[in-house]
Amino acid sequence: MKNDFLPVTPSEIEKRGWDYYDFLFVIGDAYVDHPSFGHAIISRVLESRGYRVAILSQPNWHNADDFKKYPKPRLGVMVCAGNMDSMVNHYTVSKKKRHDDAYSPGNVAGKRPDRATIVYCNRVREAFGDIPIIIGGVEASLRRFAHYDYWSDKVRRSVLFDSRADILIYGMGERQVAEIADLLNDGVKVNEITTVNGTCFVSSHADGYKEIPSYEDCVSDKRAYAISCREQYIEQNPYIGEALAQKHGDKYLIQLPPQPPLSTKELDEVYDLPYMRTYHPVYEKYGGIKAIEEVKFSLALNRGCYGNCSFCALAFHQGRIVTSRSDESILKEARLMTQDKDFKGYIHDVGGPTANFRELACDKQKTVGACKLKHCLYPKPCKNMKIDHTKYLGLLRKLRKLPNVKKVFIRSGIRFDYLIADKNDAFFRELLKYHVSGQLKVAPEHVSDNVLKYMGKPENSVYKRFSDKFYKLNHEMNLKQYLVPYLMSSHPGSTLNDAVTLAEYLNENKINPQQVQDFYPTPGTVSTCMYYTGLDPFTMKEVYVAKTPKEKAMQRALLQFKNPDNYKIVREALITAGREDLIGRSPKCLVPPYKEKGSEYNYGKTTNGKRSIGQNKGRNEGSGGKSQKRGNKSGTRRNSRGRRSGK
Repeated sequence: MKNDFLPVTPSEIEKRGWDYYDFLFVIGDAYVDHPSFGHAIISRVLESRGYRVAILSQPNWHNADDFKKYPKPRLGVMVCAGNMDSMVNHYTVSKKKRHDDAYSPGNVAGKRPDRATIVYCNRVREAFGDIPIIIGGVEASLRRFAHYDYWSDKVRRSVLFDSRADILIYGMGERQVAEIADLLNDGVKVNEITTVNGTCFVSSHADGYKEIPSYEDCVSDKRAYAISCREQYIEQNPYIGEALAQKHGDKYLIQLPPQPPLSTKELDEVYDLPYMRTYHPVYEKYGGIKAIEEVKFSLALNRGCYGNCSFCALAFHQGRIVTSRSDESILKEARLMTQDKDFKGYIHDVGGPTANFRELACDKQKTVGACKLKHCLYPKPCKNMKIDHTKYLGLLRKLRKLPNVKKVFIRSGIRFDYLIADKNDAFFRELLKYHVSGQLKVAPEHVSDNVLKYMGKPENSVYKRFSDKFYKLNHEMNLKQYLVPYLMSSHPGSTLNDAVTLAEYLNENKINPQQVQDFYPTPGTVSTCMYYTGLDPFTMKEVYVAKTPKEKAMQRALLQFKNPDNYKIVREALITAGREDLIGRSPKCLVPPYKEKGSEYNYGKTTNGKRSIGQNKGRNEGSGGKSQKRGNKSGTRRNSRGRRSGK
């Protein structure tokens, strides 16, 4: 049988001659059958195990009519809000509605509801009554416990309770969904499926589970919320983590320990499934699906990230144990890619959450996972960590030799502190020579060590060493390439004086960021816990948090102090911070004594004679804020499967 898309309408189910089907998969995104999209992987995994799956993409949620058009599935309904949390998809950090949606036909926003997982599940119940409902994806995974919801400014219950679903799959999901499907197929009732790791379910008791502060306690006591967050992170370990129980009313949310990461062989098998590798043709008349453009000619190399940045949800979703596909699997996909009629010779990316993490951080992770209360790279690289780019470099060399491949880029994020710690600079040299398209995006995020410690990022001196070596190697190889730093304002711990320090750094180095990212408190991150509670959950010490719109605007404007539109608020920020010495006409000053109508501030050379991105000639680039990582409009820099950009 010729490979094809899965059926997306009742008529397509009939055309296949199916007298039944096993699962209906309801998704908040357009249907794109590509392994960068979670719904594509999960549906193909089920298909590979012999199950019949139909897709219901972006249904009208105002009533159950679209759901009722489908015959009742034999085993259950899978629900996923999409590659992004639906609230992040809909709203900017200032809570304004977005005008576009890269995961919808024609880039048009409004094709899914707010809190899509909850709404879709309610419609499924209306349409099919008492049927097993399994929820998963980023939205469900990161909202699995009682969580602070930035958009309503309150603590919400686990999404499992609000959706009335039966099982919540967290993490990447391939093993869980296969095991659940087999159990349902064997006749096991959905409320009896309580042994699948990587899932959550509701129970009437907490016997045998480690209990954490209840939903009610998290609502009434911010200290209890911080303790809950800490315990959740500590137990996200597939080898030694404990099952957790969190009381909601008279019931308990039970989270079983995470699934171990897929082996290289298993990961290869997932990426070898018969994807169509594009969007369903029904979207062609709308101009297609924009989100595919970023990944169509990119290669997903790995999963997981032991960088463990506080503002990133990867540790909570994909986990801290890195696993990678084999060279053979990557090369096979690359050869297939080169046969596409639209391929122009450029592989856009070879990476993942962090491109240059190819293996486990250390050997102990094979048996006991990541350390509970220690970071691999922060504050300094662990003495047990393996720092080696040899395998990654070997793969890149093979890809460069493929027929019809002109250039292989790395855009998904280089972890600069890991790179600079490698005593062998062979990878650094070849990265600059072959894999950078004039600009290398990296994420120092800030320059104040006070802020960086709350971010879980290395001291600024590490980035300076990296930057110096970057320009030194470029000079040696006669290359003119530039660093583009991702920067963040108003992260917990950042005072107005810290923001001024960052602005001084930008001024000194002649960096003029066109875009900056204001901290976005999204579910499932340590930084969001700090934002809500004002506490560091690991030390329980107080953390300064900029929450007023005025101060957040000041911190953001300081990162773009050269913009004449920001003159008034930057000047006010400097006065508020007691830094009037930075108002004047000397080179160190950020703004002049008064606003000059129609003026643009000039840029000179950096102290080392190199020109930074954003200097002169009207070039205004730098610190972008794009996501579902690469940097997209969600402001979270994270893509569908938890993949993050700009490391």
